[in-house]
Amino acid sequence: MKNILWATLTANGNYAQSGPENPPKKETLDDFFTHAKAAGNFIVGRRTFEGMRGNGGPGPFADIDIVVVSQSATEIPGVKVVRLPEEALDYLKENGHQTALISGGADIHNSFLGQGLVDEVIFNVAPVLEGRGLNLLIDKDNYCFKHVQLLDCKPLGSGVVQLRYAIDRTVS
Repeated sequence: MKNILWATLTANGNYAQSGPENPPKKETLDDFFTHAKAAGNFIVGRRTFEGMRGNGGPGPFADIDIVVVSQSATEIPGVKVVRLPEEALDYLKENGHQTALISGGADIHNSFLGQGLVDEVIFNVAPVLEGRGLNLLIDKDNYCFKHVQLLDCKPLGSGVVQLRYAIDRTVS
């Protein structure tokens, strides 16, 4: 199974934090919906999922398998809840998915990256600089690097640029 991590970053490399003063760009939301629909699923952390859910209802994700990785939640109606990244991937594989879209929350992203479970990353770089942001971490304790290969680079509109990289999982 191909595991794709999808994230929006700021121009200075932090995970983009959206809120009333910095709402997500329409182009990034549209891009996420496109990737989720193509994969037929997405994996997300509980806090990010609760923020996405808003006033409830399935919305545009009615026919998409949603997997929430959470250490505290045991059940959320309409979604599969697991405790570990590997459990999320196993669930999607058992349900016939060829691609897993890892989509939300710095902790979830860093967990999948740190365990070497990501084959490809899609970064939508938003035109904003952020002072205190959350960062990509592939190893919290040691200096390390991962080789990546640029697969695609394209503008999405409104100053958002998408970078797509393959990760070489054989070298760390």
